[in-house]
Amino acid sequence: MQKIPRIHSALALAGALFAAGAAQAQAPAQPQAKTPAQSQAQVPAPAAQPAAAPAKPAAKLERSDRNALIDMAQSNMAEIANARLALVKGVNPEIKAYAQRMLDEHGKTLAEVQALAQAKGVELPKELNVKYKAKGALLQTLSGDIFDRTYMKQAGRRDHRVTHEQLKDNLDKIKDPDIKALATKMRPVVEQHLLAADELIARTARNATGTAGTPGNDTSTATGKEPTPMKK
Repeated sequence: MQKIPRIHSALALAGALFAAGAAQAQAPAQPQAKTPAQSQAQVPAPAAQPAAAPAKPAAKLERSDRNALIDMAQSNMAEIANARLALVKGVNPEIKAYAQRMLDEHGKTLAEVQALAQAKGVELPKELNVKYKAKGALLQTLSGDIFDRTYMKQAGRRDHRVTHEQLKDNLDKIKDPDIKALATKMRPVVEQHLLAADELIARTARNATGTAGTPGNDTSTATGKEPTPMKK
């Protein structure tokens, strides 16, 4: 008779264990915490960026266009070099003021020529050519009033006259529109410099001799002609 209570106790314990197991089976599963390494490993990789398009090569220039850029660079470089020399060796305040104007305006134009040449893939010379070097060497040997007169007749009048005619000739040959635009922009500036030089030469001649100067009679120029007035 004592075995009956033990059997009931065993059945009761088995029922409790079965109920606890069923409760655990029905409970939702809890997500396991991820370590930092696991989290980083599961971050999706960023999408690959499209490769940048290669830069377009500069269009090939005609030889006349390249030569026009080189001519413009050389003439501006020469005016800058001579103007710096005049600021040191010149004695006439008006001539030194003219030289400062040449330094400022030709320096600005040279920067434009250099920027355009770089954009067009044209390598400009770093030094003056033989012709301009020889003229600069001559000025180096002079001083005083002789320097002033020579500077004005050579760099002020003669070189600007040659550059003016050179620009006129090159404009008929240039094909590239950007180079043509720069040459067109530069030409009236050179003409203004030439006219200012003629006026200054005449004025200093009057002051020295008491007579009117004759700026148009300089037959030592390369062309022997005054620039043709530009058409409006």
